[in-house]
Amino acid sequence: MHLSRPRRWPASLRSAPPANRANRGFTLLEILLALAIIALLASVLIGGSATLLNDRSVTPTEVFWKTVQECRKTALKTGQDVRLSFEPKEKKFILSDAAGIDSATQEFPIPPPNDDLSFTFLTTQKGASMILLGGVAVETQTVTYVTFYSDGTCSPFRGQIQRNGGVTALGIDPWTCAAVLTPADPNAPPP
Repeated sequence: MHLSRPRRWPASLRSAPPANRANRGFTLLEILLALAIIALLASVLIGGSATLLNDRSVTPTEVFWKTVQECRKTALKTGQDVRLSFEPKEKKFILSDAAGIDSATQEFPIPPPNDDLSFTFLTTQKGASMILLGGVAVETQTVTYVTFYSDGTCSPFRGQIQRNGGVTALGIDPWTCAAVLTPADPNAPPP
């Protein structure tokens, strides 16, 4: 009996050697470490951008709308009417109990610079004094406070902010206590 030597296959037909560590991929530990580094970098970047955005000053209009939202929320939450007034000397909005029973108040100051700032509540009730300015009826009768009711509505009013020689009128929907969207003035010059 003749034993022959095993035949050797050509290199092109031989199976590939087992893959070494460099060709296998990443381990779970390496993937988790990479994700932790990415999360750390993202938190630093997001925190830094939030700081940059918060550095801008708050406008009186933003303080007013925040106060209006808080008044409505307080009236709904407590089930009692609340009053909103403006303290001209200290330049702040004051939320108080409409019945005068609860002495607790909340204050919403307007941040400086506010030296030449004034705020006026204007009534929109029928029979109130109005004048026509540029084809738009403007209320001239002021009120010292407005009331937010426990059902989520408020007394009809408009707010007027005077600052740096300019006037900003803020329309409030009495049913939702939200801003009234007004159409653009067709006579205004194009931007």
